[in-house]
Amino acid sequence: MTDGFPAPVAVANAPLAATVTRVAELAGKMGRDLNKVFDLRRLSEASGVPADVVRTLLDGRPAGEPCLQTRFLQRLDLLRRTRLKANGRRYTQQEIADGAGMSRQQAGALINGDRRPTMEHCDAIQRFFGVHAGFLTAHDADALTDALQRTEQQLLQDYAGRTRETVPAPAASTGDPLARLLQNHGVRGIAWRAAQLPSDKHRDKVTEWLDMLLESVKPNE
Repeated sequence: MTDGFPAPVAVANAPLAATVTRVAELAGKMGRDLNKVFDLRRLSEASGVPADVVRTLLDGRPAGEPCLQTRFLQRLDLLRRTRLKANGRRYTQQEIADGAGMSRQQAGALINGDRRPTMEHCDAIQRFFGVHAGFLTAHDADALTDALQRTEQQLLQDYAGRTRETVPAPAASTGDPLARLLQNHGVRGIAWRAAQLPSDKHRDKVTEWLDMLLESVKPNE
């Protein structure tokens, strides 16, 4: 691959497996239907990964398109099919060209696979369709992991909102350190920060610290 793209490399699926486990456990705690949380069509549209590849990856088997050019064309086609205009129609090549700041000939060549995209092309098209950076180029396993992490963040926010409703407001004035923690940071803030930590090892440390805090504030028997 030319024009600034690195050569494709094999990507381990361990981060994906860990993310799937966390999302499943969190959804289970909240009583969410796992079939909806792991809906193939939704995850495909969120990640750009074909639904059959999503299924294979969720089954724990290796899958994905190794050719970056082919991935780009797959993702761009998906965007054109799923990110429609207000009238329900697809954006034309001219509209994409105008929105991405390129000529119609450039847009047509990219869409038809006659021209290799540069990073600038990808960034411009991603901005036009309102998707995150890397949507058009990320390895399939990475793209699905990213989509599931966004699902995880939404579940954490929902869980935090539901949990916050159960925390008595007067508790913060009792000197309870756990109540002060919740008042100062909120369940949402704690969960959000923990989800951003770089590894399960770091998240385990947070869990260990919270367990110690909960033990320290148990009422005396």
